Amino acid sequence: RDLLVKVELGEDAGGCAVAAQIRLPPGIYVDPYELATLQQHNLTKAVLLPDVIDVEAPEYLARDVLLLLFLEPEARCSRCFCAAVPVHARYHRPARGTQEALVALHSPEVLLCCCHGQLSAECWDPAEVDTPCSSDTTSPCQWHSTKHKPAYEESVLRVPVGLREHSSLVCALTLLTTGLCSGLILAAACKYGHFP
Repeated sequence: RDLLVKVELGEDAGGCAVAAQIRLPPGIYVDPYELATLQQHNLTKAVLLPDVIDVEAPEYLARDVLLLLFLEPEARCSRCFCAAVPVHARYHRPARGTQEALVALHSPEVLLCCCHGQLSAECWDPAEVDTPCSSDTTSPCQWHSTKHKPAYEESVLRVPVGLREHSSLVCALTLLTTGLCSGLILAAACKYGHFP
């Protein structure tokens, strides 16, 4: 699934860098290796904080991750910016009585970095973000948080989970399959193996 962010500013932001700061809850993550590949091919630009993420961790052992997604201007609209990044769901604990877990993703914070200062001062406040103006540079910029009206306050991702009622059946079948496969491997080793 791709997380798509579209922003339309109230006035022309030519020459400004526009980004979306998104707090990803523990139930979803961006794969840093996939992100690096996408950035090498100039398909997206983003920064993950922290930049080291355990992609194998289940939801109940993971932490929030901050994603700074740099938006690109759209060709047909000087006030419109957009970007997308793939997100992945983490494994969740089995649930009782339901086959899905809900992961809520709140609306992102829209940030601007303008060197020329053409935008109205009442529309933006300094943001507490110490990060570069783009994913290509290392020197930090002064980002400003914009007041905006989100299309959705939050988006909800439905993640399929196992049922607790099936845990004894799953354990029994797993144990039976493991024993059967181990027996087949031992039988093949005894029949075809060469032992000194």
